[in-house]
Amino acid sequence: MSNAHIKLIAGIHQELGISITYADERQLSLQNDCLNLKSAGVDIFNREISMEASTLTSWQLMQAAALQEGIELQLVSAYRSVEYQRKLFLKKMNAGLSIDEILKVNAAPGYSEHHSGKALDLTCPGAECLEESFENTPAFAWLERNATDYAFLMSFPKNNEHGFLYEPWHWCFKNK
Repeated sequence: MSNAHIKLIAGIHQELGISITYADERQLSLQNDCLNLKSAGVDIFNREISMEASTLTSWQLMQAAALQEGIELQLVSAYRSVEYQRKLFLKKMNAGLSIDEILKVNAAPGYSEHHSGKALDLTCPGAECLEESFENTPAFAWLERNATDYAFLMSFPKNNEHGFLYEPWHWCFKNK
């Protein structure tokens, strides 16, 4: 991690009012921005979406396997830059949310797995996006049974050590 990157993150955190002890308190590591992004087409909102190359390969295999069993997995989000994360925080703050409320559901800029290009937010037809109710879908049940076969793990289960709310839609590629 370069000193310039660390200083950039510290400046953004100061701007947003994020504690300098955030990473230690939440047991999170600073994430590098992915340098090996590949296009993954579009997400459910028809936005261009990218992810790290090996993540894309595994995602495509997992998505195809699910489809063979009648399960349609859809992308809500993948790679997000530090600047995108910063703007997401500012948008939520401008909508009246406190920094503490935002930090329950979003990692601070610099600490999001999405920066790595390996994190995917998933949904399926008929499910509300980014809602806990995703856990009640056949798609989630399929992911629980099969995602590890493709090196994907759910990052934020119930009562996770990082203090995030339960996110059954957030899966990260954990290649060895």
